[in-house]
Amino acid sequence: MITSGEGKYKVFLEKHILDDDLVYILGGGEKSHVGGVVVCEPYKNPEIMKFEGHYDYLVLQPIAEKACKKYNKKVIAVGGVHVDNASKEEIDILVNNCKELLKCI
Repeated sequence: MITSGEGKYKVFLEKHILDDDLVYILGGGEKSHVGGVVVCEPYKNPEIMKFEGHYDYLVLQPIAEKACKKYNKKVIAVGGVHVDNASKEEIDILVNNCKELLKCI
């Protein structure tokens, strides 16, 4: 598991290997949840599942795409981060922390 950020802005990414496939679980903030799912297969466009009111797919998609390209495997990225009543500034902090996780894929 890798992490980025501190306190209520801390996010994590877990990698699970399923034989020839990969599953990444993203969570953090004040409450981890399933806000979206992104599925990537080599040489295909990603499939995105968005849950109403959630925008977690925006940070899940780059995770799935980068891992798929790097490892040439099917990848699922699932999860979400949440901070109650988050301001735009707080959302930006969470998004930037999620982007930091990409460096470790």
